[in-house]
Amino acid sequence: MDHRRRVVITGLAAISPLGANIGEFWDGLTSGRSGIRRITQFDASDMPCQIGGEIPDFIAENYMDRKEARRVPRCCQLALAGAMDAMKDAGFDGQAPEPERSGVLFGTVMGGVDKLEDGAHTTRTAGHSKVSPFMLPTGIPNIPAYMIAEHFQMFGPNATISTACATGTQSVGEAAEFIRRGSADLVITGGVEALMQNWAIAGFCAMRALPLSYNDNPALASRPFDAAREGFVYSEGCGVLVLEELQHARQRGARIYAELAGHASSSDAYHFAAPDPEGRGPVRAMRWALQDAQLPPEAVDYINAHGTSTPLNDPMETKAIKKIFGEHAYRLAVSSTKSMIGHAMGAAGALEAIACTLTIWNQLIPPTINYTTPDPECDLDYVPNVARPAQVNVTLSNSFGLGGQNACLVVKKYIPTEEAA
Repeated sequence: MDHRRRVVITGLAAISPLGANIGEFWDGLTSGRSGIRRITQFDASDMPCQIGGEIPDFIAENYMDRKEARRVPRCCQLALAGAMDAMKDAGFDGQAPEPERSGVLFGTVMGGVDKLEDGAHTTRTAGHSKVSPFMLPTGIPNIPAYMIAEHFQMFGPNATISTACATGTQSVGEAAEFIRRGSADLVITGGVEALMQNWAIAGFCAMRALPLSYNDNPALASRPFDAAREGFVYSEGCGVLVLEELQHARQRGARIYAELAGHASSSDAYHFAAPDPEGRGPVRAMRWALQDAQLPPEAVDYINAHGTSTPLNDPMETKAIKKIFGEHAYRLAVSSTKSMIGHAMGAAGALEAIACTLTIWNQLIPPTINYTTPDPECDLDYVPNVARPAQVNVTLSNSFGLGGQNACLVVKKYIPTEEAA
């Protein structure tokens, strides 16, 4: 018998290219709406790729005073806003009710490096005396987690994950371990990224990782598993989940969206940028996550794929899924929500964990949009273009990143009778 403390999901928030709240996020995903547009945060007219996933209508001053909003980087604005929305969704208002039993584990790839860039520019052009004293403190990656802990007065464990594109997924999984091992009863977790900067676009263009043929048709650019895919669409966003120990949630009468049943991470140890074409690292992550959840592969109904829309990732991920699931791979629904919101880097896995949770809650699978031309190397059911009602009890979410980082989550339907058993 498994005597581990069980972890459930009781609060959700999403700030994405589909909108600044979770209602717009889920409505956009299930209606097959793209949030990809021409970049407005800087002049991208001289860039080979001029499109991205920018968040519309986010107003930081709705969550903090104007002075603080100017002081901190956009990633911190998004993280705190998302945490406030998620805690409200979970039924909390104000500080955490049990501060020493409450923790934060949040992820970001780059954090507030834009503040560091501003400070470097100021030093070179105006001299060291003009540099803000907040430049270094707000530029380091753990400040989103700090701001969340400070706002809610959470005195328990606090950590930051930065594992490239696997960041959001690994953050949620490791947050569950705070609860499993008894260090906390409640954890705010997720991921954030907000670096719509010209140098970021330039760097990914140099890597030949972005699509170049869709500047005049941004909504068509992200097309995972489609034969005409060219590359991923760079985006920004924030996804936040409130995790609780099961009895803690039950005792306060919380709404339980789903149970976080398992997680795992692995390394390719293959190449700093290219994925192992045999998918051995992703295979390990999926296998270990299912083992952690104590579920057989056949129990999985839906996979939210990493599905970046790059020539190398999509066939590799397809191959890895088939290695784990065998013939069951052809009975699975597999979709990539990146087709609608692009790749939000450190936020991607958290947003996709939320998509899995809402898929279970609503029994509705988001589609892979822009899927028009099948690729013979990608031959699974990618839920093309239209959301699908389905019975979904177990979902799996994949994230694979630069440096060969892999992470996987298993989210399953919460069934109260299981507790009695």
